Amino acid sequence: MKTLLYIAICLLPLAMSAQRRTPPTKNNMMNTDKLTNETVKKAITALQAGDKNAWYTLFTPGPELFDDGNKIDFKSFSEGALGHERFTSIDKVENNGLDLYGKFHSDKWGDFKTYFKFQLNKEGKISRLEIGQASY
Repeated sequence: MKTLLYIAICLLPLAMSAQRRTPPTKNNMMNTDKLTNETVKKAITALQAGDKNAWYTLFTPGPELFDDGNKIDFKSFSEGALGHERFTSIDKVENNGLDLYGKFHSDKWGDFKTYFKFQLNKEGKISRLEIGQASY
């Protein structure tokens, strides 16, 4: 019995570290060469890196965010997504670089195809972002 307890105690930290996910670093970031809009490219780079400061500076105060057509809180989404969600590939870019389609990973929801559709104001800040599951 003591041996089993000892083994469990020794293996617990190993099991827990295997569950932790590390945000992408510059060395393992997805290729963003398909992104033609500079603001969108910066936003996706910030998302990929889990960089909250860079992410927030690209948006207007109080931007609108819609997830599968439902309006959601931008700040809550950002806090939950950054460092835990990322594109694994960008498959299509449309609408002058403002609409992206690709494969996506969420630590909470798994892997799926998604779209991100950005709207910019006159100053080039993101005022609206539509995200959702895609079928293409």
